[in-house]
Amino acid sequence: MDQRPVTQATPPGVKIRDFVAGPRLQIAFSLDGEQCRELLPPCPINKSSIQRASALREEIRRKIKDGTFCYADYFPDSPRAAAPKQDSSLMERLLQKQLETYERQVTNGRLTLSTYRGYAKAVNGARMRRWHGVQVRDVTPGMLRSWVSEMDCTSKAIRNMLTPLRSVFEDALNDELIDFNPFDRIALAKLIRQTAKASDYVVNPFTAAERAALLDACRPDERPMLQFWLATGLRPGELQALEWRHIDWERRIARIELNQVAGEIKKPKTDAGVRDVDLDASAIGALQVQRPLSEAKGSRIWLNPRDGEPWSTDAQVRKTFWLPVCTRSKVDYRNPYQVRHTYASTLLTDGHNPWYVAAQLGHKDVEMVFRTYGRFIREDYQKPKPELRNAENSKSV
Repeated sequence: MDQRPVTQATPPGVKIRDFVAGPRLQIAFSLDGEQCRELLPPCPINKSSIQRASALREEIRRKIKDGTFCYADYFPDSPRAAAPKQDSSLMERLLQKQLETYERQVTNGRLTLSTYRGYAKAVNGARMRRWHGVQVRDVTPGMLRSWVSEMDCTSKAIRNMLTPLRSVFEDALNDELIDFNPFDRIALAKLIRQTAKASDYVVNPFTAAERAALLDACRPDERPMLQFWLATGLRPGELQALEWRHIDWERRIARIELNQVAGEIKKPKTDAGVRDVDLDASAIGALQVQRPLSEAKGSRIWLNPRDGEPWSTDAQVRKTFWLPVCTRSKVDYRNPYQVRHTYASTLLTDGHNPWYVAAQLGHKDVEMVFRTYGRFIREDYQKPKPELRNAENSKSV
């Protein structure tokens, strides 16, 4: 018998092992985070057998991904086949499977990376460990109600936490792992409304004196961005994504059609987010100063002064730019979003129409302007109180 080693090329995960009795094909795959290597039955080593080994490996990987792989079906003599089979109906496994679905949606362009990160944070967070070790069929509506009611967070945070969990139960019902979806037996909206923590966020605009102090505390390479931001009230991600092509110098407007979230450039969430923002003399002046600093370096207008590169995240702007400027100015710290609130409240205090302000902010209607900035709106734009409307109607009769 010819015992010379076989040297044929093999695809990823397939290897030819040489033994005294002759060469054998071996395939490798990952299961539950561990690397598995299994020898295939003896056979002639040729192109066809190598292709069959590769196809077998892909079949196994596909079943592992779907949660249907049984070790003993493929390798009954392997020590791993005797290990207890992990229960695919455990909540933690179903949650991870849901997270894998989200990963595929990111790859297919059906889910943004920032949204996926939010789901991953929820699935892997401490609160979700409440369900580890629990069979999906054993989760009751009462258990869910108790869990939700114990959350000490805002309604938005609760809803973000529940999104992947609700998907798990919807899939479990479709796969006949459960007889009913426990979420269908919960008055969820009412429960969240009764138990959610009220947001402690307060709209606290910067005064004219504070705005002047902030601008005075800026270095020359920092000031144009803050001056423009105060004059336009853009969302932080819109400011980061703004490009020179978006500036219409003749019409004195900035076209807002991109937003950057967690380093990812995408379109605004709503149609109203795509808009033209008017540029006053202060905004135009800031752009004119910035033009020689960044136009030749690329498409983005605003760059990180530390390295001359485009901003990548809100956190980078806050830590690298905003916090140092606030510290130097000795102005009481508020988060950067207060710049947007300052822009809106200043327009309203100056008597601008709330509908115009809503359009400049990128809101789909004026409701949020009245709800968020009602105390800054002049009386002539306020809606009459019911008793005043009735009195006016009686006079006209």
